[in-house]
Amino acid sequence: MRRLTLLLGLSVFMIQVCPAFADDRGWSYLIEKLVADGVDRGHVNSVFQDRRVDAFDGLDFSPFPPREPRSRYRRFLRPASVAAARRCRAQNAQAFESAEREHGVSANVLAAILYVESGCGRNTGSSVIFHRLARLAMANEPSNVRRNLERWTDDGGYLDPATEAKIRARARYLENTFYPEVRALFEVADRLGVAPLDIRGSGSGAFGYPQFLPTSYLTYGVDGDGDGRVSLYDTHDAAASCASYFVGHGWRPGLSKAQRRAAVWQYNRSEAYVDTVLTLATRISQPGGRSSKKSVRRNNTRRRAGASRHHRPHPG
Repeated sequence: MRRLTLLLGLSVFMIQVCPAFADDRGWSYLIEKLVADGVDRGHVNSVFQDRRVDAFDGLDFSPFPPREPRSRYRRFLRPASVAAARRCRAQNAQAFESAEREHGVSANVLAAILYVESGCGRNTGSSVIFHRLARLAMANEPSNVRRNLERWTDDGGYLDPATEAKIRARARYLENTFYPEVRALFEVADRLGVAPLDIRGSGSGAFGYPQFLPTSYLTYGVDGDGDGRVSLYDTHDAAASCASYFVGHGWRPGLSKAQRRAAVWQYNRSEAYVDTVLTLATRISQPGGRSSKKSVRRNNTRRRAGASRHHRPHPG
């Protein structure tokens, strides 16, 4: 699902809390928001006091949203990766084709998404996603905003007003984006019958084969295999949920190329990501196609030239 690449860093600055709130370990701002939103205070406190959740010591962020580099996705279009994505598609054909029949989303696109997101389920991440999401949701905590303003203030005490406005806007954006995910994670945990801290995933707070954020699970999760529950660690459910997400963001049969790109963009707002997913989906559907033929021709050329086995391969 859509992920945000953020310039984050741990700060040596420790927020000072008064003794009355010592057990909050710096999280009082978020705790009070959750309680005001209807989450049981005892439940909230037990989560934030768990040692799997580090004390909040501040969140550094940039006022300028970063862009994902194309190099991040280059490896997914290499011949070995394309072959692995094809195996993912073939081994889970029933799940992908069932999702395509039910929702009208290309089975090859679904296979490409699951392969890019988690290697077809082999790498879903091991981070406690609650902590990752909670840190981002604290961006707009007043003392954290002040600290980030100070980081961009020069030695003479001057902070450009435009930069200040961007810092404040970025803090609000991060809170508005990630606080709902923290709140939703409590409901996800209830549905799955687990504790919020037991759900593990990526460093950006996404989980499962399709790497959904919690709100996406609640909104688009589908029981693809009919067992009465939605598990993003089951290929049938993951494929159906991914297809449901696309339908919810405008996918339908007969879309133009530009419309398909717009739908994939909603999954992860990165041009490099969109290019990679759609290119990989095309190559999955063409076994032995252009990518493989280029590789074969290159290898044949090397053999004829007597190239060393340690010759550096052509990138990509």
